[in-house]
Order: sequence, then C-alpha cells, then structure tokens
Amino acid sequence: MRLSDHRHAFFCRHETSHLTVYRCSILLLTMSSLLILKTRICLKYISPLFNPSTAGFTPLNNVISKLSVSSRLLCTKGGSRHAGNNRKEDRQREFNIRERLPFPKSVFASGTAKRTAEYQKKRAEEEPDFPRKNKRVKPPDHPLTASEWKSLKLTSPNPDRFDVRMMSSMLADGTDINVAKSLLAYVAMDTGTLSYELLLRYLTLCVGSGHHSEVFDMYDIMRSRFRTLDTGASSLFIKGFSRTERWKEALTILENIKRAITPSPRNYGDTIAGAVLHGDGDTAWALYAELMEKGLIPNQETWQALFQCGLSHQGHEDGLQSILLHMRDNQIYPEETLAKDIKAWFESHPEQKWIGSWSTVDPRGVCRSCQAELESIQLSREEYAQLKDRVMGDVIQGRDVFNKTTPEELESFKNFVKRKPAFDVVIDGLNVANIGIKGNQSQTLLEVVSELERQGLVILVLGRKHMQRPSRSWDRHDMSLVQQKAHCFFTDNISEDDPFLLYATLHSGNHCNFVSRDLMRDHKACLPDGATRRLFFKWQRGHQLVLSSYTPGKRVRFQRILSYDTIVQTNGGSWHIPYDENGAERCTYEVPQKWLCLTKAK
Repeated sequence: MRLSDHRHAFFCRHETSHLTVYRCSILLLTMSSLLILKTRICLKYISPLFNPSTAGFTPLNNVISKLSVSSRLLCTKGGSRHAGNNRKEDRQREFNIRERLPFPKSVFASGTAKRTAEYQKKRAEEEPDFPRKNKRVKPPDHPLTASEWKSLKLTSPNPDRFDVRMMSSMLADGTDINVAKSLLAYVAMDTGTLSYELLLRYLTLCVGSGHHSEVFDMYDIMRSRFRTLDTGASSLFIKGFSRTERWKEALTILENIKRAITPSPRNYGDTIAGAVLHGDGDTAWALYAELMEKGLIPNQETWQALFQCGLSHQGHEDGLQSILLHMRDNQIYPEETLAKDIKAWFESHPEQKWIGSWSTVDPRGVCRSCQAELESIQLSREEYAQLKDRVMGDVIQGRDVFNKTTPEELESFKNFVKRKPAFDVVIDGLNVANIGIKGNQSQTLLEVVSELERQGLVILVLGRKHMQRPSRSWDRHDMSLVQQKAHCFFTDNISEDDPFLLYATLHSGNHCNFVSRDLMRDHKACLPDGATRRLFFKWQRGHQLVLSSYTPGKRVRFQRILSYDTIVQTNGGSWHIPYDENGAERCTYEVPQKWLCLTKAK
C-alpha cells in the first residue's frame, strides 16, 4: 500500500473517531440535562460526606437513611423488576391515608390551623429536613478562670462582642449563675469595666433563675453607676423585687416609670402578684383598678393572682366576677391554669354550694355536664342591623373599595341584587372551584351548586368574567348548568369578590349563609372597633359554610355550623366558661372546644 493511501486511511479513521466522539458528547449532554436538575436536589445531602472540616466520615447507616429519599430522585424510572409487584399495595396504602379525615368538623375549632398545617407539611415533604448548624456560642458547664476565658475568646470564630454573645447563650441555656459570674470577673479584669448591655443580660439571668441576692446587688451597682435606668432594667427589677420581702420597693420603681411613660401590663401584673404573694389584697386590687383605668389589657397571670387572692381573702367577689364579664365582652378565653383557679374560687364558698366540672358541648348547644342550653350563635335583630350598617360603611363602601372594584361595577351589582329574590346562600365561585382538581374547576363548582339546589335553596354564585370563556378549566356545558341552577354575577377579572359576597349575604337577611374558604380576616380588620369585629366574627361562625371534604363524583359535604356561641356566659345560676387547654395552639379565628361548667347545687 502506498504512503498516500495510508495517510488517507488514517485521516478517515481520525475524522470518524472525532465524529463519533462528537455524537456521543451530544447524547451525553442531552441525557445529563435531565439528571443535573435532580442531582442538584440531593447534592446538598451528599456534600457533608466530603467536608474537609469534619473529623471523620458520616456512619454508613446514617448516610443511607438520609439519602434514601433523595437518591430515588435520580432515577427516571423504576430500578427493580420486582417493584411493580408492590404498586397495588402502595396505591392502596396511599388511598387509605387520604381517606382519613385529618381535620375536625369546624374550621373555627381550636387547633384546626395547626393540624391543617402539620398535615399539609407532612404531605408535601418528599425530602428529609436536615437541621442547620447551630452557630451560637456554647457556654461552658462550669466556672472558668480568667486565662481560660481568654483562651476561649481567642479561639472563638468571632471574638467581637464575645462577652455579650456568651451571656446571651447562658441566658438561653439557663446556665448556672456561677459560670456567668466568672465571665463578669474576666471581663472586668480584661477591660476594666462592664457594659450596660452585659449587665442587663446578667440581670435577666438572675431574675429568671430566682437569684434574689444577686438582683439586690445588681440594683445597687446599676443605680450607683448609671444616672437613669431604662424601662427594660426597671421592669426586670420590678419582677425581681416583687417576689421578695422587699416587694414594696417594686412599687417605688413603678412610680418612677410613670414619670416617663405608661407602665406596661406586665409591670402592673408583677406588682399585683407581689402584693398578693405577701397578703396585701387591697393594694393588689387598687393596682388592678389603675391598670383598667389606663385602658391596658391585663395578662392572664394577673387574673390568676387575683383569683388566688380571692381564695385566701374573702371579699372582692364583685371584682372577680367583673373579670369574667370582661372576658365575655372582649371574647377572651382563660388558659387551663387560670380556669382551675376560677373553679377553685367558686367552690371555696360553701354557703353558695357551687359545683364545678370539666365539660364539652354537643352539636345542639347543650352542655354535657349540666344539660343547660348555651347561648345561640345567631345575632339578634339589633346586633344584625348594627353589623350590617358597619360592614356596608367600612368594608363595602370604605375608602379603598374602589381599589377592589369600580363605582360602575358596584352600582351594577347593587341593582342586580335588588332585582333578585333574597338569597339563601351566596357562593364565592372561584374560591370554591379551586378546591378540586386543577383543570376541572367548572365541575367542582357545578357539584357544589347542585348539592345546594337539591336542598331547595335560592343560590347566588359570584365569579369572574374569565369563567364564562370556554377552556380546559371552565367547561361551557358545566357553566351553562351552573347558570340554570343559580343566579350568577361575574365581576371584572381584576376585581375582588369578597365585598360583593358580604354585601349580597348581609342584604339578603340573617338567614343567608355564604360558602367560601376565605376566613375574611382582612375585612374584619377594616372594622373600626373591637366590639364590631367580635360581632362580625360571631356572625361569620354562624353563617359560613366550608367544604369538609370533596371527591369528584361523590356527594358534597359541608362542615357543621355550630348552633351555640363560644363565649363566657351566665344565667345567674350557672357559669359556662370556654378555656384553652394547656399546650394548645389556637389562632385568633379559632375558638376553644373545652368548657368549665359551674352550677349552684339545688
């Protein structure tokens, strides 16, 4: 073979090789584009294994457990030929989980928001949540010498403000007071002074851990070193002194605060607790009267101290009952510890023969302990007229109403409502439609409307104009049936429909309910005073229908509207007091489910 032929064959093979490499590269890039996004998701879980700052590798079993979820994200299809055998079982298990009802029967029941959030978080979690590294300075567990503190400061990643940050950590951990003292001794030797901020944190530690002699020492030191004390230090000294035999000095500090600002409810509460603790009920009640005159809101510990005072000192019955009436008027619910003291105070009067018991209320509004019927959730004529006027003026025709609609649209809607009969139920169409499967909103809305029509109700559906345009989400036939079964009004797409919903519901009368998942917190906040907001909340709980569950093709079910009002109430011969259980987390729009029942023995 000639040399030229060899060269030709070489270059042909070389070009073919380059072409093959090029094609393979394109293929690899194409395949990698899918994997890269998924690899990034779990890369953060793999990276700790190669962190050079760690002393050793993570144990293998921990790695496997942490990567078990994220590693599956790298697979585009099932990796085992046996996996299909378990699919039916997996689907059945998932179906059973979804069939359970995770929520109570009312959206306003105490703890619903917390359970809902936990349930949704659990459903949404597909990856383990790894805790972040805690960068807070860890305080020592025993007192250190000055040289040891200096060495610890030098090895600290951030020596600036080391003393303040270390004292803050001691405060968070509840460190022994002697460790904090050794830090103060080091700082004093190292800098020749102690800053106000450092002393304030040390004082907080002393008060919180009940070291009274140290509180007294700090009072003398800070008064001699600083011309004035801020409200933070004064409040700490009030709290610290109120627990000791020098409790009357807390009254002097309180008077000093009054010269500059209005003391906080906590300041009054601490002095009241100090007076009760040392047997001076008259001073405690005088301070409470002053607190109420200033329009401050007492905290529950203050009420608890006063009821405990009532146990040891006769008298002030009217004052204690006025606390209960204050709770009623302001829709305040006592915590369980306070409810126990209320129960003990009622039962401490043998001549009146009060009997207390812990109870619940059945759906009819009847106490399960004494069989008494509780107050209705329905508003009186006077309350309804008052609420209607305020909502119309402050929410629907308020200053910002035309940020939500236009004058022409609002007037058109008012005329529409006047021409129609009074509605029995008003539906927030878009809100309700989005409960179901995405892309099938019109079917969801139709099934809800059909269920209410089956009950013989006059229905108004409020929607947006885009719902009338046929699309994947809004089927023309479904929307035609909705308009046959209900009166419909469609606002502009940029308008908010809540004001229209409230207007139509209130205009139709006290019998009219509305369907929406919106809890109307923004609109309640527009009302000018607390009494009107509480009235709105009462009306809302008695008129809002919320879907308890929805499965396409199955009957629509709504959460039950409670027939009774959850509020402190009395008829002279009994008291019923709703209370928060210990450890319960309740949002402002939720109400307790537990009651204290107090009745007079016959």
